[in-house]
Amino acid sequence: MKKITTAILFVILTNVTVFAQATLPLTWAFTGSTIPATGWTTAGTGWGYYTGSGNPAPAGKFNASGTSLTINFNSTPGTLTYDITGNNLSNTWTGDFEVQESSNNITYTLVGTAYTTLANFGTTAGTYYPKTAALLNSTRYVRFNFVTHSIGNVGLDNINIGTGVSTVQEMSVKHMATVIVNGGTYTTSSAVGTPLPINFTVYNLGTVGTLNLNSAALSGTAMGDYSITTSLPFSVAPSSNSPLVITFTPSVSGTRNAVLSIANNDATANPYLINLNGIGGTLATMPTAQPTTLTFPVIKSYRIIASFTAAAGTPDGYLVLRKTGSAVTDMPVSSTVYQRGDMIGSSKVVYSSGATGFMPNDLKANTQYFFAVFPYNGVGTYRNYLTSSPLAGSVTTSGSMMSGGFYSSINTSSPSLVTDLHTLTNPHTIQLYGSYGLLMMNYLYQRDTTGNMHVATCAYSGENIVYSGLFDWVSNNMSREHTYCQSWQPTVNDPNFMNRPEYNDYHMITPTDQTNVNAVRSNYPLGIVAGAATYTYLGGKLGLNAAGKTVWEPRDSDKGDAARCMMYQCICYTGVAYAGNPNTNVVYHGSWGLPAYISAAIPYGEDQNVLKLWNTMDPPDNFEISRNDFVDSLQGNRNPFIDHPEYICYINFDSMTYDYNNPCMVTGIVEHNNNNTDLISIAPNPNTGNFVIYYSSAKNEKVTMKLIDMLGRIVYTEETKVNSGNTPVEMNLQNLSKGIYSFEFITESGKQTQKLVIQ
Repeated sequence: MKKITTAILFVILTNVTVFAQATLPLTWAFTGSTIPATGWTTAGTGWGYYTGSGNPAPAGKFNASGTSLTINFNSTPGTLTYDITGNNLSNTWTGDFEVQESSNNITYTLVGTAYTTLANFGTTAGTYYPKTAALLNSTRYVRFNFVTHSIGNVGLDNINIGTGVSTVQEMSVKHMATVIVNGGTYTTSSAVGTPLPINFTVYNLGTVGTLNLNSAALSGTAMGDYSITTSLPFSVAPSSNSPLVITFTPSVSGTRNAVLSIANNDATANPYLINLNGIGGTLATMPTAQPTTLTFPVIKSYRIIASFTAAAGTPDGYLVLRKTGSAVTDMPVSSTVYQRGDMIGSSKVVYSSGATGFMPNDLKANTQYFFAVFPYNGVGTYRNYLTSSPLAGSVTTSGSMMSGGFYSSINTSSPSLVTDLHTLTNPHTIQLYGSYGLLMMNYLYQRDTTGNMHVATCAYSGENIVYSGLFDWVSNNMSREHTYCQSWQPTVNDPNFMNRPEYNDYHMITPTDQTNVNAVRSNYPLGIVAGAATYTYLGGKLGLNAAGKTVWEPRDSDKGDAARCMMYQCICYTGVAYAGNPNTNVVYHGSWGLPAYISAAIPYGEDQNVLKLWNTMDPPDNFEISRNDFVDSLQGNRNPFIDHPEYICYINFDSMTYDYNNPCMVTGIVEHNNNNTDLISIAPNPNTGNFVIYYSSAKNEKVTMKLIDMLGRIVYTEETKVNSGNTPVEMNLQNLSKGIYSFEFITESGKQTQKLVIQ
């Protein structure tokens, strides 16, 4: 099958952060889905979270070669402890996972024994085992590194690094209670011409050996605005401290930077460097030039990557605003720090950092996006934006990325249509259910919102879940919902079921609220709730359909999506079987067809007529097109019913056979007044007299309904009011004789006629 290469995409998506040092002692249990920012970095394409695994859950997850977690700290370490497991359903594990240490982030050595088999972790896959290791006094970096991924993933939890005891002199600097690490930055401000003393304290962390500060020097563009008040040299006794005062007197307003270099006898921190970020007045110096040449080297339906040429003068960073539909006219306000997801007027912040490229999320196919780039200098309330004549540009995401001729082998007039579509979708590359959060949530569903937070939406109900960092299922009370229920699947009793492609297929899995939606939907079929619902949650509801059977009805904007997800599962896996212990709890008309009987508690099945109705009423939108393309990039196959919704009309999804009668077209409009653009559908059809009419109207209006038998007699008539949008009208006409009828719908705009079959 065709597969869109994603290597470049994932390299860019990788969360790589510039190193900054953490202070000891440190601890992290992977709660909250976000690793600590200072000193902690991840690299590689396989970083994520185990939501149901940990000690306790969640835990860090490594699932690809080259994935690593590195911790950089500022002083002598003590003991390293962590909990670790090799995860694999078959209780096997092979690969090379190493815990490493380094003094310089260049040369790493192994800490303890490499994890190459399950026995290195413990005896049971999925069980977390505590590990302890003594680190070298000179170590300043610890790296958990998945060198080679083979069989199974790695779970990591409860990392702790204690404070060690240095037996030689070791230098540390604080301003009040804040550690200023070697190479760190201290920011302050003062009115122009007003001296400001900066009171540092120098600590000797060593228990043996005197720390000697031999000299100090200033350098940098504004070194003349600083003076060293404390006389050097001086010494600091073991486990003691001494003051070091620098005076800042800004000569002009704006940014006044310098570097303080302290010569000393600490073998690991000589010289000790402190970047002095002084501000004369209240704002940093405004950048003098805008960046240039905004280009978009990657344009997909679900992803765009932008780059630009840096502004002259090397500003501290760039703020990027985005708007849909028209050019960005909003501007940032100096002294304000904006984060991704914040709104400035009608524009959204999609980037704020120092690199000359960005990759926004929340994209849809066939959509034009406008951008404006603003350089800035300064941190916090000192930030100063250049807002005149910002760099601007726009890009339109692609439409469907389906390759030309992809469906050239498909002919809706061919009796082999079912087999041909199955062959086109199966086999394909498996992406595991456990990686859905890492791949689908973080790279497709996640949207930025105010305060550097993210939001994802429950497909069935429309609920928006707000979270920070990488997505976590447990803490956000969400689940990976099998639209075609897991318990329905014919192969569910296979002991290896959770490793089979049908269980892990991303085309059919969708994010939902676990407690309020997924657990309530349970194993019920999707359908139309006729009358009052027994349970509602935002746009989703549970209740009885026109035949008195309990069904789950998703929100309107997800109805077509859910139908196409379910029908994809039928076509992709029809003919796929498990001979050992097939699922006999569910009754099917055909292989992988929609179930006719689900269980003793649900002694009925899924109505294909409802799904076909929803396919018509809610056709694929731009996000669904993007989703199809993105899953194709991961699995190497497509959902043909998103690319060609009309294919659904030629398949009987009960028996999984070709349906030359084209039923969903027959039950569509057969007579249409050119002035009437309303859309009317009936489900189920055929029926026994209990059914629902879905009327989609552009305005509030009166509708006269007439039911006419084959002899031309009017056997039923009624006048009703419908509102603009989709209006369900429940019908109960059980006194009608079996046969074929014409249903006329007459409005002020014209008349439409549909066929109705009473069984």
